[in-house]
Amino acid sequence: MPHSQTSAPRVSFLGGRLARGASPWLLPTVATAAIGLVRARHSKRAAVLAVPATALAAGMLWFFRDPEREITQGRVISPADGVVQSIMPWKDGRTRVAIFMSPLNVHVNRAPLAGTITSVEHIPGGFVPAFNKESENNERVVWHFDTELGDIEMVQIAGAVARRIVPYLPQGTKVEQGERIGLIRFGSRVDIYLPEGVDVAVEVGQTTTAGVTRIDRD
Repeated sequence: MPHSQTSAPRVSFLGGRLARGASPWLLPTVATAAIGLVRARHSKRAAVLAVPATALAAGMLWFFRDPEREITQGRVISPADGVVQSIMPWKDGRTRVAIFMSPLNVHVNRAPLAGTITSVEHIPGGFVPAFNKESENNERVVWHFDTELGDIEMVQIAGAVARRIVPYLPQGTKVEQGERIGLIRFGSRVDIYLPEGVDVAVEVGQTTTAGVTRIDRD
């Protein structure tokens, strides 16, 4: 059985999979909607309140979905669902690919390569919208993976809403490519730094799918 099936358990709901780390937001919302629907049978006021509560619960279920994926074969695959926001050369020769994740995207992130997690570092910071340049100073979790390409850095950046990143795996864990490694709640961004000599296969504005879209070019 793949490591991801045991290290990052998820919750099932009506046949679908929900992301680990969703409970603190999802359970109160669904419970409020359920209570509202029950009371709506006897109260017009409760019926009116039940409508937005039910819509919010449905939105939460959609946001915290965690679909199965057929992992693409390749050296580096996308760690996040979203849109490529920028591709920037770094002074040390690496290239940073930034992927913006809207609230409509799946927010479970995946390992871009197979290897060993050498560090998982939480860095406090601000909470401006993730598409804003000022998000460079947002709260983040910085991952380092020891891989066949050497050290690979990946950064999960919190957005303006919820402000919480949930790492699934600790330092020292061996991961498979495409394995679930963490969750960012609501709008956010994921950056991956490609080593010098690795060409980028994606373009700014391109849609990516975690575990499916290949980031590098042969």
